[in-house]
Amino acid sequence: MKAIVGLGNPGEKYSATRHNIGFQVIDAIANRYQVNFKSKGKSLIGSFFIEGEKVFLVKPQTFMNASGEGVLEIVEYYGIGIKDLLIIYDDIDIDLGKVRIRQKGSAGTHNGMRSIIAELKSEEMPRIRVGIGKQENIPLIPFVLGRFTPDELPIVEKMVENASQAALYFAKEDIYNCMNKYNIR
Repeated sequence: MKAIVGLGNPGEKYSATRHNIGFQVIDAIANRYQVNFKSKGKSLIGSFFIEGEKVFLVKPQTFMNASGEGVLEIVEYYGIGIKDLLIIYDDIDIDLGKVRIRQKGSAGTHNGMRSIIAELKSEEMPRIRVGIGKQENIPLIPFVLGRFTPDELPIVEKMVENASQAALYFAKEDIYNCMNKYNIR
């Protein structure tokens, strides 16, 4: 049993923003496998099977800075191990269009990951960092809460597809094989 968690902010106001790229990846997987979501505690959750493995798709419905609350509920309720939990989130330190997979690590500057690490008391969970880049002339909060430009949308579409393929590969394999296949420089 594995869980793939996409980070974002709840509500239509934040839909399709850079900070919600984790939700977009989860939605791409859900569309492929016709997964319906239901409310479970502080998250929306759905499930499907891939090669006999049950996979939960999770979208925490707290705001980004409290993402760990919803993740902790799901981990405890379903008994999901830290190594079977994959977190997908935006990263301003990675160029737009790039996807980086790590087996563990610190939160860096991401408050959603900081919340998850604090709630789970571990940095050991695998993650997919999805590059949204950074524009020096736009302050951080308006940038991450802004939407992608029309010129960026084709890049974002390909990036979401790559991240969703990597997440599905993780669901069938392990994080090491996933990193070897998808961390292409």
